[in-house]
Amino acid sequence: MTPEVHIRWFHECTASSTREVGGKCASLGELIGAGLAVPPGFAVTTASHGLFLESSEVRAREAELLASVDYESLPAVTAVSQELRSLVEGSELPPSAAGAIRDAYGELCGDAGSVAVAVRSSAVSEDMAGASFAGQLETYLWVEGADAVVEHVRRCWGGFFTPEALTYRHRQQIVSEDALMSVGVQRMVRARSAGVMFTLNPINGDRSKVVIESTWGLGEPLVAGEVDPDRFVVDKVMLEVLEKSISDKQIEHRPDPARRRVVVADVSEDRRRAASISNAEAVDLAALGKTVERHYGSPQDVEWAIDADGGALLVLQARPETVWSRREREPTVEKKSSALEYVLADLLRR
Repeated sequence: MTPEVHIRWFHECTASSTREVGGKCASLGELIGAGLAVPPGFAVTTASHGLFLESSEVRAREAELLASVDYESLPAVTAVSQELRSLVEGSELPPSAAGAIRDAYGELCGDAGSVAVAVRSSAVSEDMAGASFAGQLETYLWVEGADAVVEHVRRCWGGFFTPEALTYRHRQQIVSEDALMSVGVQRMVRARSAGVMFTLNPINGDRSKVVIESTWGLGEPLVAGEVDPDRFVVDKVMLEVLEKSISDKQIEHRPDPARRRVVVADVSEDRRRAASISNAEAVDLAALGKTVERHYGSPQDVEWAIDADGGALLVLQARPETVWSRREREPTVEKKSSALEYVLADLLRR
């Protein structure tokens, strides 16, 4: 097996690559093709995952265990999950796969020698309108060094056997032979600010608005509900900020290069109640959101970051909005609630 089968660079990926690189990596390739600024990286393909499962005998044991598991019993599913994850963690990657990952990471680093990357699961069914693994699979931030990248790819593959993922595949009737995943390895952004953006109002489905939620540092605490974000409502046509509310942001996630990890830190007093993005940046984000929506032809949920080093606005991920897009449009009364509540409700619906 050649390295080309194991690795696909993001700029090589399109929507037609989903079965090879998963939903997340295919989307990143689409965004690059649309001319948007996306941190560079590569996908470890589903073919590489399949080779690992077969060569490590995980696939054979998976078939045995899942043939008789009672999916209505959480302890039973958890026991199967633990055994399969232990098998993954005790198995080495095939040399061809590990070598291809190391070579690709070296190329991504270039003259820098070593760079920090995010290692993220990218399932075949992820971020699609009809079915989604969103919120169920693994993400590792600020991974540095070729050996560490290989190890975290394996950890992502182990995360494919969480109780939630096993139950999801059973519910969606995804047979084991088709249950494969890719892993995205993407250069980390040292984010000054980050957040999520919806190209409609997630509270009432109004498609004439863009709603942006932002916080200091990396966006993970916002998505996890650990921080109250700043919130901006932008008119999609006029590109004007209509509403904004600035929260008391007490913590932020930021990199600690010395320890090669992301840490939770207190936000300094002078920034806690300061806006994490300016009105002009909110307008720029809304314009970017319109471009993403136009490319896909439907409302989108976009993760973004502003680079602390140069102020560049970067797209980290985009997925279809899955609640209001499925409903017929109807007049509604806007409720005073956070779009974060919408995200959590969306995940529960899935």
